[in-house]
Amino acid sequence: MFFRTFREDIRTVFDKDPAARNVLEVIFFYPGLHALWSHRIAHFLWQHNIRFVARLISHTSRFFTSIEIHPGAIIGRRFFIDHGAGVVIGETSEIGDDVLAYQGVALAGTTLDKGKRHPTIGNGVVLGTGATALGAIKIGDGAKIGAGSVVVKSVPPGATVVGVPGRVTEDGTAEAPALDHGKLPDPVAEAIRLVLQEQDKLEERLHHLESASGVTVPADELREKREEMVRDFSEGGGI
Repeated sequence: MFFRTFREDIRTVFDKDPAARNVLEVIFFYPGLHALWSHRIAHFLWQHNIRFVARLISHTSRFFTSIEIHPGAIIGRRFFIDHGAGVVIGETSEIGDDVLAYQGVALAGTTLDKGKRHPTIGNGVVLGTGATALGAIKIGDGAKIGAGSVVVKSVPPGATVVGVPGRVTEDGTAEAPALDHGKLPDPVAEAIRLVLQEQDKLEERLHHLESASGVTVPADELREKREEMVRDFSEGGGI
């Protein structure tokens, strides 16, 4: 059974990383794969109450891979950690099948209680670079968590979450085959854009009133600064 699982893990690397060239390279040079294999052994021992050895394997794997997976965590099939440095997966975390996690992902707890205190990740979830999920929340099947997001509430299936704290920006009704980190929606920029649009409408109405009443309008000293800010946001993919 272990051999069959290890073969599937190797195939998963080829499926999810275009940089993978051959089996030998994957076996020797993929720390995410090494951490996963170590975890599978440590988790087996943990389930059979050989917990000191399980923690020893986990700790040794952390030293060599910079990936920390508690042996109590439950991880499904075809899990792939891309690059992996800084990934932390807590004791009561549960991860479904076909999950992709980038470097710096943290599945962390928010309580000192001994019970369930780490996230449950559904099937087919993508966890972007530096994404953090806190507490005993659930992230639904097919959800996508943007880079650097901090998720503190449960996420519905298929949703896309970005920001700190994480906000759902897409509800999953439209299919998105992959999480494109360069094209993530920005709810903060969207809010600023709406405020500026409303300001434009108010300024236009005020201009009409001032013109009708013959009031002398002073020069708008902030207009140039505002246009510069809008240009900066536009070039950065914001407003």
